[in-house]
Amino acid sequence: MTVVGLVLALVGPTAGLGVGGRIAILEVQGVIGDDERFLRDVRRLRRDRSVRGWVVAINSPGGVVAPSQSMYETLIRLRAEDEVPVIAAIGAVGASGGYYVALAADSIVALPGSITGSIGVLMEYPNIQGLLERIGVRMETVKGGEQKDIASPFRDMDPEHREILEAMIEDVHDQFMEAVMATRGLSGEEVRALADGRIFSGRQAQDLGLIDRLGNREDAIAVAGELAGLGPRPRTVRPPEPRRPLLLELLFGQVVAGALQELAGGVGQTTWPTLKYIIH
Repeated sequence: MTVVGLVLALVGPTAGLGVGGRIAILEVQGVIGDDERFLRDVRRLRRDRSVRGWVVAINSPGGVVAPSQSMYETLIRLRAEDEVPVIAAIGAVGASGGYYVALAADSIVALPGSITGSIGVLMEYPNIQGLLERIGVRMETVKGGEQKDIASPFRDMDPEHREILEAMIEDVHDQFMEAVMATRGLSGEEVRALADGRIFSGRQAQDLGLIDRLGNREDAIAVAGELAGLGPRPRTVRPPEPRRPLLLELLFGQVVAGALQELAGGVGQTTWPTLKYIIH
């Protein structure tokens, strides 16, 4: 017993000894700016041999396109390679990029009043030409490549540039619709009728075939447990919380310290202009 206790203390809870079975809980919270933490959490939990299924708890209005797609593809591979169930649980909001992530699950659970849908894409950037003119500043651009200064904030967009950007945005919008068609069993015509960026309540989404059932996170864990053969009340495991500087916690408390750390970590990570799957 002493030896077993020492081994458990050394390997930690996420190393897993394959004893029993648990459902891993992943969080997708807030605006999606990158996929770094999500991928790290998946890697850590996949090393735990006790994990028999996954619940992805989503409370996000979406965010940058590429990280949303990365999370989606990661969950698709997880299902295929590990042959385990993945259940998405939408909380207050799981729309646009948040809904894109949920599409990778075997089943999507949402509350009747959850906000979901918003199948669309946008790109936005400021035009500060008028401001610069008022303060007597003019930007000069030297470029190699006719379209190199596309989406410049220092001048109005010309028709040719707008046409190029609209074509790219339409392609990314098509990618979203293709993901819906591939995972929800809906026809192209059905998806196009829903893919104008509008949002739906959870109950509306269920009627339209965008989610599978109504319920909360606990219901999603029960579904994952049943599919994994662990019963409706399985044990769960979560990735470790990121370590925060002690001084921040002493000065501001855990909640504020966490928010400050996320804000600082996000500065400079997202390039601009950026394609977004996000509620606007």
